[in-house]
Amino acid sequence: MTCTAATRRRRHDDAPETDAAFSHLAGLPDGPERRALREEVVGAWMPMAERIAGKYRGRGESIEDLVQVAALGLVKAVDRYDPTRGNAFESYAVPTIVGEIKRHFRDHMWAVHVPRRVQEARNRVRGAVKDLAPAHSDRQPRVAEIAEYAQLSEDDVRVGLEALDSFVTLSLDARLADGDDGYSLSDGLGEADTGFDLVVDREAVKPALARLPERERTILYLRFFRDMTQSCIAAELGVSQMHVSRLLSGCCAALREEVLADADPGAEPAGSNTADSAAARSA
Repeated sequence: MTCTAATRRRRHDDAPETDAAFSHLAGLPDGPERRALREEVVGAWMPMAERIAGKYRGRGESIEDLVQVAALGLVKAVDRYDPTRGNAFESYAVPTIVGEIKRHFRDHMWAVHVPRRVQEARNRVRGAVKDLAPAHSDRQPRVAEIAEYAQLSEDDVRVGLEALDSFVTLSLDARLADGDDGYSLSDGLGEADTGFDLVVDREAVKPALARLPERERTILYLRFFRDMTQSCIAAELGVSQMHVSRLLSGCCAALREEVLADADPGAEPAGSNTADSAAARSA
């Protein structure tokens, strides 16, 4: 059975006359004849699917991929269409194809997961901006104007406007369009500031330092702030170098255990030099 050109008025010129083919298809069992007729019907309606896909050109997806998605929707429409209901195939196929394309944009085109509410707000805002643009050629439509036209709250309009710029992500290596010096997005990212860790360490060790005997605090100060050797400290205090070494090791270990116990009661004191370095810098 061959699909012929339309013999009665239809909404578009790409709507072929396939009523007889669908009636015949509905009565065929699965087999080569049914598959061949099904392929013929799909091929006859492909121009309509391509026309619908063309309406979504320029939205971040290639026209070739859009046509494939529209063809998938057309195949689903052909398989699900029931000619006994009395509705024209075109009225059933168009929303099926459009729905398939919209699902493709919703599920595959966003670079990050975006709630459906935000996606719907974006679509309504985009359509409102497009419709209002001719009347405001000298400026962009205001948020209040978009909200009134799209029947959205102003907060939803702002969310939709932000989502308009969030559909496609850029690589951090992408060069900025307004510069010719090779400056990229990654060049504007900050780096971890180790000074913040030093502040935390110093504040954590201060109470423990305050509880040390004066001689131990003096030894820590001379060793880490005056950069004196153990021998010089020993001569300064009138004790042996070995005694200075034992005092340094003992008070640093005590500080480390006390600071780690305050930070995490279950932590193992050994294996961490945080308290040592903090004590040295805060003594």
